[in-house]
Amino acid sequence: MPIKLFDATTSLLQKAMDLRQTNQEIIASNIANAETPGYAPAVLDFEKSLQSAVKGSAARMITTDAGHLPGGSGGRTHISRDRSKAHIGDGNGVNLDQEMVNLAQNQILFEVATQSINKKFALLKLLANDRT
Repeated sequence: MPIKLFDATTSLLQKAMDLRQTNQEIIASNIANAETPGYAPAVLDFEKSLQSAVKGSAARMITTDAGHLPGGSGGRTHISRDRSKAHIGDGNGVNLDQEMVNLAQNQILFEVATQSINKKFALLKLLANDRT
């Protein structure tokens, strides 16, 4: 029986880390544009984007051999603009305090995903060393 190196959890963690990186870039862009008149901050719908990535990769990724590795993020990233606060002052809707909270939260969740995938690879390494 062949051993499967990368399971669904590893693939999901990879997709989550990719989306967390995208979210980090979006938040950084919002912070950079905090003084831009009329700027509407972008918001990533993480859950929708992750669901889309999971469905997209399942539909697109076809392996022709049992030894092929899963890959590709697939799916669509769901990003919207929050124009609800654009009426404040110069029309800029960025709340710098909230963006800093979003940045910290996103960083923590990225770190959680990183630690989880590191533990999975450590287990894989342990199994590989045990077989030799």
